[in-house]
Amino acid sequence: MRLDKFISQQLEVSRAIAGREIRARKITINGEIVRDTSYKVMPEDDIAYDGNPLVVQQGPRYFMLNKPQGYVCSTDDPDHPTILYFIEEPSAYKLHAAGRLDIDTTGLVLLTDDGQWSHRITSPRHHLEKTYLVEVEAPLDPALVETFAAGIQLHNEKTLTRPARLEILDEKAARLTIGEGRYHQVKRMFAAMGNHVVALHRESIGTIVLDEVLEEGEYRALTPEEIDSIGLPDELKQHK
Repeated sequence: MRLDKFISQQLEVSRAIAGREIRARKITINGEIVRDTSYKVMPEDDIAYDGNPLVVQQGPRYFMLNKPQGYVCSTDDPDHPTILYFIEEPSAYKLHAAGRLDIDTTGLVLLTDDGQWSHRITSPRHHLEKTYLVEVEAPLDPALVETFAAGIQLHNEKTLTRPARLEILDEKAARLTIGEGRYHQVKRMFAAMGNHVVALHRESIGTIVLDEVLEEGEYRALTPEEIDSIGLPDELKQHK
């Protein structure tokens, strides 16, 4: 990558401003001032701006976040704070949520800059299971276990939902596992049964489970095993 493009991304400024900063002798590479905007940045380069180290990003990135209420999963929203507020990584704006949660839903969000990997999670063809803790307004009828397993007719939908596993935890709480991702699906499933979801928390996506040590707003990098669990074919994997 050219130095001016690298500085532009790191500082989140235009390429023209990046070039001006380079020519102003503010960039050092391996301890030496570099003023050539076309310098080719290498992974092993030690780059600093005004004495502050800049990290050369290598390969795709994968994180899990414990999302609090009140944040949206888009990367840019004029009306609400986004989950990128919590991500202290170089060029965090390049990350996107692989499967969004509503502003009032908490729990596991996966972030990446690997489009093929996130598509594997969100694509309806792969039926990746997602598990939620659900709190509802009215008491839960035990018969709902069979109803959810058989599929539910949602309002304005032509087909039943895929079979879902409902585990009733107490009178107004349950754990629900679904293998698809229709719009507001969990809330709409309970609404179709005459109930209202008052709290929703995602526990897992596939075999990736929200790390119990993560407080709300905290995140960590995924392990290689967690990344590979999504099942992306070798030919689509980005080189790390």
